[in-house]
Amino acid sequence: MAGLAARVVATGSNPDVGLLYDINGLAKEAPSWLDRTMEFVGEYGIMLAMVLVVLWCWWSVRRRGSAEDSVAAVAALIWAPLAAGVALLVNVPIRGFVERPRPFVDHTGLEVLVDGKTDYSFVSDHATMAMAIAAGLFVAQRRFGLAGLALAMAEGFCRVYMGVHYPSDVVGGFALGTAVALLLAPLALALLTPLVSAVAASGRFGWLVRSRRAAGGALQTETLDISEPRSETAAGSGQNDLAA
Repeated sequence: MAGLAARVVATGSNPDVGLLYDINGLAKEAPSWLDRTMEFVGEYGIMLAMVLVVLWCWWSVRRRGSAEDSVAAVAALIWAPLAAGVALLVNVPIRGFVERPRPFVDHTGLEVLVDGKTDYSFVSDHATMAMAIAAGLFVAQRRFGLAGLALAMAEGFCRVYMGVHYPSDVVGGFALGTAVALLLAPLALALLTPLVSAVAASGRFGWLVRSRRAAGGALQTETLDISEPRSETAAGSGQNDLAA
C-alpha cells in the first residue's frame, strides 16, 4: 500500500510518467536473465536486426521484378540508413532546446538496466533511427517495411522497459524518424536513382542492383518476344511466295 502511494505521488496526473512506471515495473518482476536480454536487445539487438532486414530486402528486390523496380527499391534502401543519420543530426538541436533529463533523474524507484546515460532524454535516438529505417524499408518494399515497423515498435518498448526514456521520448523519435524519411524521400530518391541506374548499367557492379540470374532471365524473355514476330513475318512471306 505504501508502494502504491509512493507511485501515485511520483506520477501525479501525468500519464506519460504513469506509463513509464507501468512498463518499467515489468523489469522489476522479471528474472535477471530476461533483464540482461532486454538490455542487449534494446541497445544493440534490434538495430542489428534492422540491418539484417535491410540486407534481406536488398537480396530479394534485386532477384525479383523488373530492372526499373530493382533500381527504385535499391535507391530507397540506400536512403533508409541515410535517413536515420539525417534524423539523428536533426535531433541534436531538438535535444539541446528541450533539455529533458532522463527519467531516472527526476523519478525514483525505476529499474534502470543501462548505466552511463548522462545526455538528455527527448527524443530517443534509438527510436528515431529504427523508425527512419522502417520508413525507408516501406518505401522500398511494403512487406519488409512492415517487418521494420514491428522492430521499431519493439525498440521503443525496450527503451521504456530499460528505464532510460519516457514513452513520449519514443513517440517523438517515431515522429521524427518518419518525417525525415518520408518528407525528404522524393529529393533523396531523385538524387540516388540516377546513381543506382548507372551502377546497374555497369558490367562490373551491376549485380549490386540486379542479380545476374534475373538479368539473364529478362534478356531471354526479351529475345523470345522479339523472335516471335519475325517468325510470323517469315511464315507470311512463305505463304505469299506459294500464292505467287
